[in-house]
Amino acid sequence: MNEHNQKHLTLSNRTYIEQELVQDSSFKSIGNVLHKDPTTISKEVRRYRKQVRGKSVSGNCNSCKYWDNCQVRGDDFEVSSCPRSSYCHNLCKRCWREHTQHYCRTYIPFNCDKPSHFPYICNACTYEADCRINHYIYQASFAQKQYEKNLVKCREGINLTPEELDSLNELISPLVLKGQPLSHIFAVHSDEIPVCRRTLYNYFDQNVFKARNIDLPRRVRYKRRKKRSEPRKKNIQQIYRNKRTYTDFERFIEAHPDIDVVEMDTVKGGRAAGKCLLTLLFRSCNFMLVILLPNCTQKSVVNAINTLSDTFGIRIFKKYFPVILTDNGSEFKNPWDIEKTESGTHRTYVFYCDPYVSNQKGRLEKNHEYIRYVIPKGRSMYKYTQDDISLMTSHINSTARDSLNGATPFNLAELLLDKKIPLLAGLKKVSPDEVMLKPALIETSNNSKEDAHE
Repeated sequence: MNEHNQKHLTLSNRTYIEQELVQDSSFKSIGNVLHKDPTTISKEVRRYRKQVRGKSVSGNCNSCKYWDNCQVRGDDFEVSSCPRSSYCHNLCKRCWREHTQHYCRTYIPFNCDKPSHFPYICNACTYEADCRINHYIYQASFAQKQYEKNLVKCREGINLTPEELDSLNELISPLVLKGQPLSHIFAVHSDEIPVCRRTLYNYFDQNVFKARNIDLPRRVRYKRRKKRSEPRKKNIQQIYRNKRTYTDFERFIEAHPDIDVVEMDTVKGGRAAGKCLLTLLFRSCNFMLVILLPNCTQKSVVNAINTLSDTFGIRIFKKYFPVILTDNGSEFKNPWDIEKTESGTHRTYVFYCDPYVSNQKGRLEKNHEYIRYVIPKGRSMYKYTQDDISLMTSHINSTARDSLNGATPFNLAELLLDKKIPLLAGLKKVSPDEVMLKPALIETSNNSKEDAHE
């Protein structure tokens, strides 16, 4: 151990201090063994000493300085002034003093000066067990508990000045109220935020900001998923899955490790049939395309893929959409028309995840959460246009991610994808502080259109 190390005292250190205090050791000798300054031991003893109640209540006769050698008898008291003299005049001196000690002319309270100077406690005192007055002792277990309480208490509250807290509130709250996750805020403003993310969550718990926990997108608890008693049975007679299973996909990727993969799925609004979203995510950069479909059918999906192929050109489509991984939804059960153009030219390979194993395309499922921030589950999409969906997609792709080390999908797409893809898809990069992931994003846009139409 280094001389006068800066580590806190442990329970074993405190146990050693207690043992040495019983032997009336000096603070210096204790400090030498523990490699602590004597003042550290002194502060430890005074801070965590425990008060013990004496065997007599203050004012009783046995708290008198002369109690052990008292020779006073009943005749030496002012009997006439005693309210109980009629029946206690002839009692023994101890019983007499229990009733009339405040009338005793020789009564002097006993005082001990040990608590006020070294050793500040009575561990080494031979009379400690029978002490008649309140006194102090040092116990290692009690001191450790008090130390742990202080350790927690000193970290409570806000470790910022009022001015710093107001400045942080002005920075954080407007961004959170726009629906921005803290990961995005930290990625953009890490140099301006004086605390870590964990501390910031604690501040939200203490309601010190204008924004509250309910404004944070993921500050919720998830319900525990029910486990099925029996595993689902797979339908092995599905022709569309022939040579397109997830096992086939893994073999294909193993044979072509450098090939790009696009995950595909749909996002529905209300339960009623109507408009839905077709989502495509580039695994390499988490960049997502979202297309508004008139309905969730095979024909709508094939038409959307054909439109993408025509818009980007067959060369770009074949280069950046070589493999499409999707689930077993009924709208995707026509892989033949997805894989080939209307003229019969092969343009991509389609593979299917295992039934009820959504984590096999987990990146896209994760990105769907951002869509639900703007279009909550159960909300109909009948009033939305492709421009509204493109605006939402632009904001989602401009959101920084922890999984991308603080970068945005737009940043990586500029490096890994053809520049025509975002441009032709109608997507524009959004300034970090302007990112909004709230329903108001496209509702405001719709209201503006209605006002302009009127």
